[in-house]
Amino acid sequence: MSTFLFNRIIFGPVRSRRFGKSLGINLLPVTHKVCTYNCIYCECGLTLEEIEKNREWPAREEVKNKLELWLENMSRNNEPLPDNITFAGNGEPTLHPAFPGIMDDVLELRDRYCPRTRVTVLSNATIANRPLVRQALTKADNNVLKLDTGTETMFRLLNRPPKNLKLEEVIETLTLFKGQLIIQSMFVQGYINGQYIDNTVPGETTPWLEALLRIKPKEVMVYSIARGTPVEGVKPVPFMQLVKIANMVKIARIQAEVY
Repeated sequence: MSTFLFNRIIFGPVRSRRFGKSLGINLLPVTHKVCTYNCIYCECGLTLEEIEKNREWPAREEVKNKLELWLENMSRNNEPLPDNITFAGNGEPTLHPAFPGIMDDVLELRDRYCPRTRVTVLSNATIANRPLVRQALTKADNNVLKLDTGTETMFRLLNRPPKNLKLEEVIETLTLFKGQLIIQSMFVQGYINGQYIDNTVPGETTPWLEALLRIKPKEVMVYSIARGTPVEGVKPVPFMQLVKIANMVKIARIQAEVY
């Protein structure tokens, strides 16, 4: 199925299901995806180990200059300012070695050019156990971190993390934010390589909810795929099924929305 990569550092603005008019920041290479996960549903495609070893990061100064130029042009042309400036792009943004410093640069430019715009990060939290990364994430207005499942088996099938990374470690990292985060959870179904995968069944949603109760997020974003996936057989979950999952979260007194 079709997937795509972002071919520049600053992209958009795009209309986001979750964040309105969003100006994107891609801190990853434009030629391939760089991520600690290899999710079966990722719109940017698969994580390829052979090119993971040769990463070329955009320089911190280049990111700052390009964002400033973009915001200056929007202001000069009287274009509507974005609702969000969003760290997204071709993989996991916190992998960039200068991520904490870039976060400070983005906040500075936001305050100067568009103080009503919110800064959002979409991350899988796999390296948020590093204090500087975690501190940078908490500076965002929307610190959006991934948790798709509460079981190790589904974690392996859905997110395909490194062999040495366990789901419990990710959950423990998420608890370190002391509630200053939003959880995004992707739900999918389908036969993948001859095996049926479904993280909407009670055997999956119950331990997922138990993890949420430990994490205590401000909000949970419940959603399913809306674009192409790199693995054949991945199907979106019907809307009303997502609503039932969100309602389960609300009953547990955690805010939840379907996107």
